[in-house]
Amino acid sequence: MQASVATLLIVAVLAANLPFLTESFAGVAKLKNKHFGWHLLELAVLYALVGLFARLLEGRSAPVHPQNWQFYVTTLALFLVFAFPGFVYRYFWRKRGV
Repeated sequence: MQASVATLLIVAVLAANLPFLTESFAGVAKLKNKHFGWHLLELAVLYALVGLFARLLEGRSAPVHPQNWQFYVTTLALFLVFAFPGFVYRYFWRKRGV
């Protein structure tokens, strides 16, 4: 049980920072100019994928509990907090060639 929680947190932190660290969309399609909208779209897709991974882990260890909207708002806020280091690196620390 503890290992699955640690794995989930590590995957969530990596997934939250991935959109800001790469120039490609989802690690597949290279984009010439990846603007903030692409980052938000990729962040939403990765949030959903991490949520599905968490549901899979929960289903393997116990019955899945039904969740209300408050749960999803809280986990989204936590996912955005996890994404903060990548956001800061992308928009504040990295020097651009402009």
